[in-house]
Amino acid sequence: MRTTTATPDVTPDPFVHPALFYRSDREYLDGTVPFVREGLAAGEPVAAAVPGDRLRLLRDALGADARRVRLLDMREAGRNPGRIIPGVLRAFADAQPAGQRVRIIGEPVWAGRSASEYPACVQHEALINAAFRGRTVTILCPYDAARLPGHVLEDAHATHPTVIPGGSRPARHSEAYAPDAIVARYNEPLPLAPDAMTFPFVADSLPEARHAATDEGRRLGLTGTILDDLALATAELTTNSVLHGGGSGVLRVWGEDGRVLCEVRDAGRFTDPLAGRRPASRDQRGGRGLLMVNLLADLVRVHTGDEGTTIRCWFSR
Repeated sequence: MRTTTATPDVTPDPFVHPALFYRSDREYLDGTVPFVREGLAAGEPVAAAVPGDRLRLLRDALGADARRVRLLDMREAGRNPGRIIPGVLRAFADAQPAGQRVRIIGEPVWAGRSASEYPACVQHEALINAAFRGRTVTILCPYDAARLPGHVLEDAHATHPTVIPGGSRPARHSEAYAPDAIVARYNEPLPLAPDAMTFPFVADSLPEARHAATDEGRRLGLTGTILDDLALATAELTTNSVLHGGGSGVLRVWGEDGRVLCEVRDAGRFTDPLAGRRPASRDQRGGRGLLMVNLLADLVRVHTGDEGTTIRCWFSR
């Protein structure tokens, strides 16, 4: 009598997400140009969203092939890391035929990102893995190992399942890969701002909250469409607090380092780390509030825990 042992059917995830560490322009091009040209040769749609100086370097190296690549300046398209998944990566990948392998270079972390921005950047890099799980997409993320601090490079090993040590070297498995731990680690409390305009609100006072934010934003120097963006973000966040955060909350608005900040605190708790990072479907009703805020603001930070949730937004004057 013969017995057999069934082998579990383990299908590798088609999503590929390596970090490329480079220390010079040469290593940058050695790691990115072949990645682009291999994709083009295979008939794959290719995009590159990288900071402007890297974008010029890549465009010059690609020559005529650059016309076949979707090129974006990440300093503009991704200045708020919370908008990169829905507004850059998914926007490009979702526009391609189903099942088509897509290649993207995304560089959301560069020397000069502020201490306020970095936690949102590293959480974004961790959440890419959940956002694209099961998709036939490759996202290559370059890191400037010569200029970025050591802890940033260590975090890159934790947010990417594979790493490329430099230039065109083969990718290897990252022993430190732990994206969920990174999301949790950078779920940092946001301390109260001194001297902020403060407005507690409930359902009946939502219009007054929006007017209070607009008046304070105008006093702090916002005008035109940016002031309108502040008003819309305030309306979305305060309404979400009433509907999902216990029926009330506290709005704060203040100026800091040349920008205007808007914050809403309530008693709710986020359970979906990708909230606000998924593109809205055409037939979706509701659930667009935080996505809209991510698309409007220069930066969005979220802290959630047993005591409630704080969402803080930055707007440039």
